[in-house]
Amino acid sequence: MAARRGLEDVTLRQVAAEAGVSVRLIQYYFGSRDALLLKALEILNHDAQLRARARVEALDDANTPRGVVRGVLMEMLPMDEERRTRHLVHVAYFVRFLWDENLAPIAAEAPPELERLLADLITWGQREGQVPADLDPLPEAEILLATADGLQTTVLLRQRTPEQALALLDRQLDRLFSAAPAPTRTPAPTPTPESPEAP
Repeated sequence: MAARRGLEDVTLRQVAAEAGVSVRLIQYYFGSRDALLLKALEILNHDAQLRARARVEALDDANTPRGVVRGVLMEMLPMDEERRTRHLVHVAYFVRFLWDENLAPIAAEAPPELERLLADLITWGQREGQVPADLDPLPEAEILLATADGLQTTVLLRQRTPEQALALLDRQLDRLFSAAPAPTRTPAPTPTPESPEAP
């Protein structure tokens, strides 16, 4: 529902109808609409983590720092329909968090777990001699996340294909993992009329 229409028009009655249960049952388990939204986000994030872990572990270079960092960042891009739908739901929550005085503090106080994870992976890369030792891992992790976050938006808007976004992420990884040879990759396809570049 959130992916199709956003969160503004979602009601307990609509959720109950979608789930095929009574409104009273929804109220019994969740109490309020805000509690329901937060629980739904928690379930969405948990499911996304399980899927992301499985995809990262299946990568050919999942035992290298660069490979794991790349796999984590790929999960931030709408590489397929499942991830596109998940990111659209997150956009709906983002809009809600911007103005809802009850939900906004929860988002603001969320721990920066992804930044810490990437910083740890970059530190691993430094120990392996793949990342320059004089770099500070945390700011580098924040830069990577900001890059992936911005690319995610352009892919959702179909201004850029997932492959083009991934190619740009790889360029950033080339700079970070400058102490190791960059893997060979095929060039990203040129933009098509169906996915024009932003003016």
